[in-house]
Amino acid sequence: MMEVLKLLLLGILLQEASGFYLPGVQPTEYIEGDVINVKAVKMTSVKTQIPYEYYSMPFCKPEVVHYRSENLGEVLRGDRISNTPYSLKVMENVKCRTLCKEMTIPAAESTKLSQRLKEDYSVHMLLDNLPAATKFVRVDMPDVAQYEHGYKLGVPGDKPVLNNHLALVVRYHISVPEKRYRIVGFEVQPLSVGNGQLSVDGLTCGFKTADMKTIKAQYIEAGKENKVLYSYSVMWMPSNLAWASRWDTYLALKDGQVHWFSIINSLTIVLFLSGIVAIILVRTLRRDIARYNKLDEEDIDDAIEETGWKLVHGDVFRPPVNIKLLSALIGTGVQLFSMAVITLSLACLGMLSPASRGALMSVAIFLFAFMGMFGGYMAGRLYRTLKGDNWKDTGVLCAVLFPGFAGACCFLLNFFLWAKQSSAALPFTTMLALLALWLGISLPLVVGGFYFGFRKQPYDHPVRTNQIPRQVPEQVWYMGREVSVLLAGILPFCAVFIELFFILTAIWENRFYYMFGFLLLVFFILVVVCCEITLVIVYFMLCGENYHWWWRSWMMSGSSAIYVFLYSVFYFTSKLSIAGFVPTLLYFTYSFLMCATYGLLTGGIGFYASYWFVANIYGAVKID
Repeated sequence: MMEVLKLLLLGILLQEASGFYLPGVQPTEYIEGDVINVKAVKMTSVKTQIPYEYYSMPFCKPEVVHYRSENLGEVLRGDRISNTPYSLKVMENVKCRTLCKEMTIPAAESTKLSQRLKEDYSVHMLLDNLPAATKFVRVDMPDVAQYEHGYKLGVPGDKPVLNNHLALVVRYHISVPEKRYRIVGFEVQPLSVGNGQLSVDGLTCGFKTADMKTIKAQYIEAGKENKVLYSYSVMWMPSNLAWASRWDTYLALKDGQVHWFSIINSLTIVLFLSGIVAIILVRTLRRDIARYNKLDEEDIDDAIEETGWKLVHGDVFRPPVNIKLLSALIGTGVQLFSMAVITLSLACLGMLSPASRGALMSVAIFLFAFMGMFGGYMAGRLYRTLKGDNWKDTGVLCAVLFPGFAGACCFLLNFFLWAKQSSAALPFTTMLALLALWLGISLPLVVGGFYFGFRKQPYDHPVRTNQIPRQVPEQVWYMGREVSVLLAGILPFCAVFIELFFILTAIWENRFYYMFGFLLLVFFILVVVCCEITLVIVYFMLCGENYHWWWRSWMMSGSSAIYVFLYSVFYFTSKLSIAGFVPTLLYFTYSFLMCATYGLLTGGIGFYASYWFVANIYGAVKID
């Protein structure tokens, strides 16, 4: 049994691309002469973060442009997958072929194309569900070939250069015993070829010079007509790479040591906090409980003088202010926690691989909607425990608070994306589908779960609440609300900030994120850190005779979202070169929404950890 567990853990942490394919998924096999069409996905730029449809630029078009139906995640990412005139025959090499007749680009289109070139856009294509990649070699690692997602539209500059010739390199593996061809690699080597550099005979073309370094580039002049001839070549190359491992090229683990450092860093923080918690629970708290339970009245008084947490036993479960909002926030945190655990687990099993574009986002959205039942139930029972009586309004608030806020932000951003004619702008039908998902599934589940939770018996508290609230004495400076909340958020942030760098890089620099095993482990470490830091500070609060822990416990673990947002500001200023009002607005709005999601999730973790802790320590002492 232990050997099986070890193998499972090893598979999660050192998952290879082969783990990304579900049992039963079969590769597409081709025979010689089969025609394969290259598909276009979109154009992206790390400088603008605004994706555009492939045919928003003056490229050669097929007779009929067909758009593939995308899933919800692909639509939200701005993918608009369509066919292209690039037509490849299996095992047929092409030295040079024109894509269409020489194109005259109007002045207005030339200006737009020139601007896209200056913004350093990349073009993304697919062949047999494999993304196009550009091979490059780093100066500090000359022996290691690396791949960049997509290919550059051109070279930015005062006179931007357009890459109008694509050398397509298709790597194949021959299956045995069928003797059929499987595509295991798709490289694109872009080249700029100016007017008059090719000899054209129908669809066939050829370079007039054998020295490729002497070929003049295709410049694009803004505000003027430009003549461009698009062409391509095809080379089929054998490979020993198996089809099941073909994503290894894109997902090569170049930062494995950094990931392990992230895990060690997080574990160090956990061990440090665990030591503090152990001291509190095993030594101090046990001693306190033992003294409180002594029958000698004089010993009880001595214990009370030494520690003060028993003094507030008649107020520690007094309902806080604004229980309606607190219940809604806690319910949303439970909903997000359930979604995160299931999504990460599915990703670790290989069901949400980069090969399934948009699957991760689609599953996360649907799970959030369906997990509303659990979030609503927990919120309803908590609201009943806190002596709430207006369950209908609170249930609706729990259902609309976070989705409504996030939806309103995205709806406003959509206007800016529409104005930019970006492919990331949601179509009206997709907006209706999301609205139906929210109002038709999520809201009824949350409200229904809230109703059943409210009907359940409230949580049992080990002590009664006094009618007259006790006055809270003056607290030391570091136990003040603002200071303690800000201090508590530091350690949870330190546990995740290294992995956070890779996540931000994947989101904003157009890279694949695939280390879900590491991410799941870091997530569990984050849960432990949030619980432990909240327990420590709540214990010190109670010792200081401050029984207002309800809201404080939620804010303390959730405050690490403040540091995550500050880190995203640092990442924006130091790692990215985003310019323009709309790209900056997109970055900070999405960053704020991500941090709000993170804060709600961690806040719920800290709250329930504190609730369990308080209920247990007061249940362990004898109260007259």
